[in-house]
Amino acid sequence: QVQVVESGGGLVQAGGSLRLSCSASGSIFSIDAMGWYRQTPGKQRELVADITSGGRTNYADSVKGRFTISRDNAKNTVYLQLNSLKPEDTAVYYCKAELTDIIPTRYLEVWGQGTLVTVSS
Repeated sequence: QVQVVESGGGLVQAGGSLRLSCSASGSIFSIDAMGWYRQTPGKQRELVADITSGGRTNYADSVKGRFTISRDNAKNTVYLQLNSLKPEDTAVYYCKAELTDIIPTRYLEVWGQGTLVTVSS
């Protein structure tokens, strides 16, 4: 069993900052990419940022220069620093881990339950 758990969401004023954390645990052999996605009602889930095990990052154009993704491989944890938040950043933020578990050896995409970020104007 593998679990992915997010934390750090909340209510913040426009221009403020938040830091999201996401940890993977369980029977994990290795983790490749970890990423953050977000979703608002009636819209598809969209990629915010992701990071490979080697540290290569990728960002949505809408968050470049404001959000920073980082990773602690020893802790199986990925972080998302959200700065200069805008009301349009309001969404449920989900973490995804692309990993291989131990027994059986399978490639899995595991999602967290999501954490709500609300940015007030």
